Amino acid sequence: MTAPLETAEPAVAQAAAGPARLGTLRYALSKAGGALLSISMVIIGTFFLFRLLPGDPVRNLAQGRNMTPEQLDLERRRLGLDQPLFDQFLDFVGQTLRFDLGTSYEYKRPVLDLIGDRVGATLLLAGTSLVIAVSLGLWQGMRAGWRHGSRFDRFSTGTSLVLWSVPTFWLGLLLLLVFSSWFQWFPSRGIQDVDAPDGFGYVLDVAHHMVLPCIAMVGVLYAQYLLVMRSSLLDEVGQDYVTTARAKGLRDDEVRKRHAVPNALLPTVTLVFMRIGFVVGGAVTVEAVFSWPGLGQLFYEAIRVPDFTLMQGTFMLIAVSVILMNTLADVVYHILDPRVRSA
Repeated sequence: MTAPLETAEPAVAQAAAGPARLGTLRYALSKAGGALLSISMVIIGTFFLFRLLPGDPVRNLAQGRNMTPEQLDLERRRLGLDQPLFDQFLDFVGQTLRFDLGTSYEYKRPVLDLIGDRVGATLLLAGTSLVIAVSLGLWQGMRAGWRHGSRFDRFSTGTSLVLWSVPTFWLGLLLLLVFSSWFQWFPSRGIQDVDAPDGFGYVLDVAHHMVLPCIAMVGVLYAQYLLVMRSSLLDEVGQDYVTTARAKGLRDDEVRKRHAVPNALLPTVTLVFMRIGFVVGGAVTVEAVFSWPGLGQLFYEAIRVPDFTLMQGTFMLIAVSVILMNTLADVVYHILDPRVRSA
């Protein structure tokens, strides 16, 4: 009598997995539809937002050059700025749908090419900062949450709250003042020296330039992961399964690593995906402070002109990355947490 029951169990599991996969697919499609709607709103808002900025791009580009009013009008026609605003908007939408972000007013190059030249520096800085911030935040958050009320918990939580409230650009300026101006331990700008050596020496030179901007980003980022991980672990510590595991005689390290931490990681994993896009966006102020040649510095240079096409292209890239990462975070959380799937 037991054999039919045993063979029926896999069939029941497979039958239950089908609706679960279908539900996940339906959930992912709904999130993708929401992401497309958000991206559409970003495209519309991007165009009109930057045209509210003061300043005439043509006159700013003509500074230092003796250009007649006729030449200025000719330059406006060349850039398409003489057309009605709605016609400019339609051209902008059409180009965007063709993945053509236009040509920069200042650099006279396609915006996609300029972004391609700068995106590597941003990914290097943002990626390194994110890895360090996640590792440091999770480690401190796990230790602080498990040893709630200890001296380490009070110190790490207090420090993270202070750093979380500090503007990134202000922290960057403070680091520049102390470690670059006073002590002169680190360079104040750029990604490398003019006479940087080749090979491994070049890697060391880039790493030396990256220390201060990386610390400025990590100092603000890691606090979020620490606080979320600490809060999640505190919620898990009071659960019945943790009490049961301890009653069975398991050591605290085993209870923490095998039971409490895996469940507490779910909200933090979601936060990691969500913050990937924001890390790229947050690099704007850091790159401007340290003259780091990435997308943030490119966006800052575009604002000064103002270079509409370049601002639109860099802003849309940052905004779309935030939307896509948020959507991916929702889908991943739906897959990892069975409580969400059953809701």
